[in-house]
Amino acid sequence: MKRFASLIVLISLLVGFESYAQKNEMDVEAAKAYNEGNSLLKAGNYEGAVKQYDIALKTSTDYRIYYQKGIALKKQGKLQEAEAAFKSAIQSNPNFDISYNGLGGVYFEEGKYLDAADAFKKFGELTKNKTMKDKANEYVARSLAKLAEEEKSDGKLDKALEHLNEAIKYYSLDAAYITLAMIEIDNGNFQKAIDATDAVIAMKNSSLKGAAYYYRGLAYKKLNDSAKARENFELAKKDPQYKKLSDYELNNMK
Repeated sequence: MKRFASLIVLISLLVGFESYAQKNEMDVEAAKAYNEGNSLLKAGNYEGAVKQYDIALKTSTDYRIYYQKGIALKKQGKLQEAEAAFKSAIQSNPNFDISYNGLGGVYFEEGKYLDAADAFKKFGELTKNKTMKDKANEYVARSLAKLAEEEKSDGKLDKALEHLNEAIKYYSLDAAYITLAMIEIDNGNFQKAIDATDAVIAMKNSSLKGAAYYYRGLAYKKLNDSAKARENFELAKKDPQYKKLSDYELNNMK
């Protein structure tokens, strides 16, 4: 379940504005600083980019400046400042879709998963790009799945189930199905747990199939179907992460 840690890279959508700001959209000095900031951002000089964006903001409150500043700040790990920049971009232009994506990415890294889901939902509503809409739905699901993990840890199983079921409606996320299976086993809903693991096993590229076989094995064990339980534990042990757990279950079934 630790795979979420690296997923935030997907959430940062750096959109470089290749076309330079027109004079009728920004004053000359702001446009000059903005363009210089973009060049520094592309070169990886994030601190220098922020300085240029701040210069541009002295004479212009254009939403694009705030957005690019947010990207540069996020690249530096300055999440609170990046959050403020993306919020300013949204205040300046509430219909600028990718600002919500940037804000959602910051919220995700800050662990504010409900806020992240709301931001990504707004991104999905506004974007006209189908690929980005699909990504927005995926990010909503990932945020809700992380929220459900926290709620499960806090013993709030009903709330966790609510968010997992919502997550799956947005995107068929393997991690959400695994957490769903775990909770359904705890709740004694073994067939529902099996259905959840089946969804993961049917996925072509999921890296969580070992987990799916393990929890499906547990569900069949609870249903007193030893043959199917053993079959699934044998499949699960091929995943190094679940080998010890599966061997333990298999040894106890002898």
